[in-house]
Amino acid sequence: MARAAKDYTAGGAYPESYYAASANPAAARPPLEGERKVEVCIVGGGFSGLSAGIELAERGHEVVLLEGARIGWGASGRNGGQIVNGLNASLETITARYGRDTADFVGTVVQTGGEIIRDRVARYGIECDLRDGNIFTAFTAKQMQELEAKQSLWRRHGHDNFEMLDRAALSRHIASDIYLGGMLDHSGGHMHPLNLALGEAAAFESLGGTIHELSRVISVENPAGRPVVRTATGAIRPEVLILAGNAYLGHLVPELENRIMPFSTQIIATEPLGERGRALLPTDMCVEDVRYILDYYRLSADGRLLFGGGTVYGGSDPADIRAKLLPSLEKVFPDLKGVGVDFAWSGNCAISFSRVPQMGRLGNATYFAQGYSGHGVVGSHLFGQILGKAVDGDRRSFDVFQKVPWIPFPGGRRFAVPYSVVGSWWYALRDRLGM
Repeated sequence: MARAAKDYTAGGAYPESYYAASANPAAARPPLEGERKVEVCIVGGGFSGLSAGIELAERGHEVVLLEGARIGWGASGRNGGQIVNGLNASLETITARYGRDTADFVGTVVQTGGEIIRDRVARYGIECDLRDGNIFTAFTAKQMQELEAKQSLWRRHGHDNFEMLDRAALSRHIASDIYLGGMLDHSGGHMHPLNLALGEAAAFESLGGTIHELSRVISVENPAGRPVVRTATGAIRPEVLILAGNAYLGHLVPELENRIMPFSTQIIATEPLGERGRALLPTDMCVEDVRYILDYYRLSADGRLLFGGGTVYGGSDPADIRAKLLPSLEKVFPDLKGVGVDFAWSGNCAISFSRVPQMGRLGNATYFAQGYSGHGVVGSHLFGQILGKAVDGDRRSFDVFQKVPWIPFPGGRRFAVPYSVVGSWWYALRDRLGM
């Protein structure tokens, strides 16, 4: 039997954030009570679990989803809200490690996550402030060359939605002198992630799916055989189990624990900026730079600057999020020095050593997806859909990703954090030196 999961929920209330403060109204769902048999049980009420649940419910399956806190409580409801196409690992890296056939397949699906989001927002009338366009920014000529190479590579895979921007062209989108240029992805975008999750939950329920919140799973028995999922007040015996807890799965399934490492990232939301904000980002696109430890930002629907960045390996939070992020914000936008900050929050994601998300099965009945490595908004929607299709019988995409070998962290979980910290120092130094 797997070890009992640590209670991370703090009673299930959403952590303080701009997203929680501006969330659409949503009624609480009752906890699981008693024992039952179901066709499919999904553990995790974030984007992966919701995406898989919608896919299965649309195909007529009986699905029960268990969430330890509230829908979108974890990374799905706290992230930067950016639709950034691709995986963390580049297509060049995937080609070198896993071969051209795998890279060619990945190249055909890297934009699917964003397409899934737009399709479901339109189909189910989800109100989440969806906007088009994201921009990658570069500080050096070398970084611009890397963006040009990325544009060429993606064109070879049939994606021709990238537009190179020199300094003058970039200035029409971002009122900052800090960048040399950038690249615009017209198929990218941004939205209110918690409202997207809440809307997807409502869509899932409209299709006949069942959600139990405040139903933290305390054990998963026999995941490689006939699984039994237990909470404090109930149990489910599913024909098929999908594990979609990612960074919050914890010790629940030891076979998956050492494959990933939690890390936290932080975001601040300024006071509403009005015309000042529209002058900074006149085309209302989201932005991220191309450094290893990057800044990312965008405007909210009510005109706040949402500015994120930094990484804390192991999943802990910095002592002062405002103090950590404000210097970076002021480097990008010096005119905002002294701006009021109304919200500051942190949240955990999960990183794999290879930076490629992991998908697979334990035995014949238990499926999992995890380790999106900072690209979870699109990756989770894609992988959730692939899991749903696999359970329904279409395993073509699942089989490709399942065959991608996972790489353990050197020294195991014990040394993953110090190893990753040293690595991040090295890459941050390379960014500063323009290497």
